Amino acid sequence: MRGIKGKVAIVTGGAGGIGAAISRRFAAEGAIVAVFDINKDAAEAVVAGIRAEGGSAAAFAVDLTSQDSVVAAVAAAEQQLGPTHVLVNNAGWDHAAPFLKTDKALWDKIVAVNLYGPLYMHHAVLKGMAERGAGKVVNVASDAARVGSSGEAVYAYCKGGLVAFSKTMARELARKRINVNVVCPGPTDTALFRDFAGEGEQGEKLKDALTKAIPFGRLGQPDDLPGAVLFLASDDAAFVTGQIISVSGGLTMAG
Repeated sequence: MRGIKGKVAIVTGGAGGIGAAISRRFAAEGAIVAVFDINKDAAEAVVAGIRAEGGSAAAFAVDLTSQDSVVAAVAAAEQQLGPTHVLVNNAGWDHAAPFLKTDKALWDKIVAVNLYGPLYMHHAVLKGMAERGAGKVVNVASDAARVGSSGEAVYAYCKGGLVAFSKTMARELARKRINVNVVCPGPTDTALFRDFAGEGEQGEKLKDALTKAIPFGRLGQPDDLPGAVLFLASDDAAFVTGQIISVSGGLTMAG
């Protein structure tokens, strides 16, 4: 895609299923990838794979629940790789349970990762983008933000907030030529989904039910997501901002 080669792209949760797929695709398109993850060893493994394929990447440990950790990681990445051209807020975490059976300790953890984490990343990266008058932000939310998802009330609350925040940033920063858009995955076969679905018969029943509900007849796979993310980060989407793209196999078709 146009305008990706040579650009520095930060991908949070870059060692996870979707994050690793996004990181590899950016590298394949010639970007210099900063793989941000709380698990430094896993991030290093993704980077090693990228380098083995001739790509350029570096791993950075970051705790998204700590603003100090985010600021330090962004500073380290920009010192080593150069100014950030693309920010992909992909990291997420959830624990499935009916809302009335959860408590504040769980809410705080979900909010810290899924809402405050992206806020910290935006604040740390967008200042430089605004000064340079250019940049792309792609926030990976969830179709739970658009249509709800039983057992994920607080997660949906966070992702809905991220969608609204993204639209606001798109408005505030349009004159700075910063594009801010959102990709919303549907049910995707990742470690997070398997943790949400649970093990054993119950997990298989949920997986089967979702598979039957998806018009394409399968769960999403991590490699289904990078194309949409790369498009929104490319020059091909230079006049696209404040938009949401669902990648759900047709499960959600809201306008």
